[in-house]
Amino acid sequence: MNKEAFFIFGFVLKPSIMGLFDFFSKGKKEQLDKGLEKTKESVLSKLSRAIAGKSRVDDDVLDNLEEALIMSDVGVETTVKIIERIQDRVARNKYMGTEELNAILKDEIVNLLEENNSVYNNKVTYGDEKKPYVIMVVGVNGVGKTTTIGKLAAQLTNNGKKVYLGAADTFRAAAIEQLTVWAERSKSTIIKQQMGSDPASVAFDTLSSAKKNDADVVIIDTAGRLHNKINLMNELSKIKNVMQKVIPDAPHEVLLVLDGSTGQNAFEQAKQFTKATDVTALALTKLDGTAKGGVVLGISDQFKIPVKFIGVGEGIDDLQLFDRKTFVESLFNI
Repeated sequence: MNKEAFFIFGFVLKPSIMGLFDFFSKGKKEQLDKGLEKTKESVLSKLSRAIAGKSRVDDDVLDNLEEALIMSDVGVETTVKIIERIQDRVARNKYMGTEELNAILKDEIVNLLEENNSVYNNKVTYGDEKKPYVIMVVGVNGVGKTTTIGKLAAQLTNNGKKVYLGAADTFRAAAIEQLTVWAERSKSTIIKQQMGSDPASVAFDTLSSAKKNDADVVIIDTAGRLHNKINLMNELSKIKNVMQKVIPDAPHEVLLVLDGSTGQNAFEQAKQFTKATDVTALALTKLDGTAKGGVVLGISDQFKIPVKFIGVGEGIDDLQLFDRKTFVESLFNI
């Protein structure tokens, strides 16, 4: 671990690089392992059945492995890629024992994610090069969108960042109220209007105030409705256009939040939102309550959009940066 890095919810190690976060301390790795327990138990039990009674990797083993990955919601297309890679390794080595399969599986998945540029390094800066750094958060109701915003805001403010939240989901009073609670918890400043107000107006006010008051980060919540795609596209485009009147290159990030426990439904949501707006990063939530954690691998591979955050628990510090190597190691470590 880089000793000069910051923990996003921990100790300030060097003020000159404030904003550089390293999520994978020992404690974070333990939280990740615990959060992925249900998926890990499911995946490993399926892998055990795939190689039961076999001494080498043959067609039957690969067929069973393919079924195990698909059943873990990795997705058909991504699973086929993984199986083809393992087949190539088997063909090159001519003889491969089943005891080697787990290591090769982890290796090929990590390589696949690295090659399609669907991952971040496990460090990220906010409010250093661009200030304020503007994040627009999108996603349907119930996926943990507002909670993700709150956790991220709390972690940022605990690292000395000045954070503004924009309550641009004006279609539900509950959304404004929930974000207000998170603003208080995270010691962030919230800009809001009455329910039914123009979301773009809220975004404009938030950026204007944040810019005037020298904020580091702005996080804009948006309506979580998968209504008519044209309306969704128009609404999000309007918010972006209005924000650019205040900060020309805003938003700097469009973060799509998906509920990992919904499995293949998360794929469909990702498909709809990527058509409606230029999504630049993904957050997968609720992985601790599901055996479908493999969806992280499939979505990051299929959409070629970096999975930036994963939620592996209810605590504020259970929102972690997605690190491909650490995630795969945790998921497939026997």
